[in-house]
Amino acid sequence: MTLLKYGMKGEAVAELQRALTAHGHPVADDGDFGEKTEAAVTAFQTACGLMADGKAGRDTLAALAGEDTSRVLKEADIRAAAEILAVEPAVIKAVVHVESAGSGYLPDGRVKILFERHVFRRELEKALGKAAAAEAEREAPHICAKTPGGYRGGTAEYPRLARAMTIDPECGMKAASWGLFQIMGFNYAAAGHSDIHSFVDAVKKSEGEQLLAFARFVTSDKVMLSALQAKDWAAFAERYNGRAYKKNNYDAKLANAYARYADKEKTA
Repeated sequence: MTLLKYGMKGEAVAELQRALTAHGHPVADDGDFGEKTEAAVTAFQTACGLMADGKAGRDTLAALAGEDTSRVLKEADIRAAAEILAVEPAVIKAVVHVESAGSGYLPDGRVKILFERHVFRRELEKALGKAAAAEAEREAPHICAKTPGGYRGGTAEYPRLARAMTIDPECGMKAASWGLFQIMGFNYAAAGHSDIHSFVDAVKKSEGEQLLAFARFVTSDKVMLSALQAKDWAAFAERYNGRAYKKNNYDAKLANAYARYADKEKTA
């Protein structure tokens, strides 16, 4: 789904403008996404409780179309996470913008996951021993191996998870990353849950729960938390994304996103 934002032009923008007007936020349908359209989008998002960023993405367009948005990220979720982490809401919005998977759910409604076969082998070895892990690798190397790989992506990750869970359900869930921020299941305790089942049940409920898990995960790491609070984007990105963060310019992207959202907060 196309993200419509400031500076864009065309018929899709005009359709957005007509929808905004129909929902009580009148703006000329000239196909030019300028300041007035951005303000109308922000006003609509605020009225719906959505994350108010002035951009018409999946969630905003769904709300305009009358679709159910009960599970999508809300402005209240952003502010709750900001309070937990003791940062500005603009910091959370920047992290969501750069670090999230765009959506916490697949088109069919299931939570977005990525299954890691090398993590599954490690968790199996811890839970059942080396012999059991080696046997699983011999039988199903596509879902149990010492090296990463075998990724299918999207809905095709679920059969991989299902196969792993026939061997050991908890190890299978721990070996997948979940939701908007792709938090690994084995981090369930750091994310504020007593067991893997509680973690998975929570992330299924809403993107708000996924953000809450992320916030708790960050608070469990004092170095990462301090970096985020100081807006030391390079230190945060290295801790969260690993040393390869520079290849994707995560620190620069975070800094730029924060500057935009902080400016919007000041003018709101």
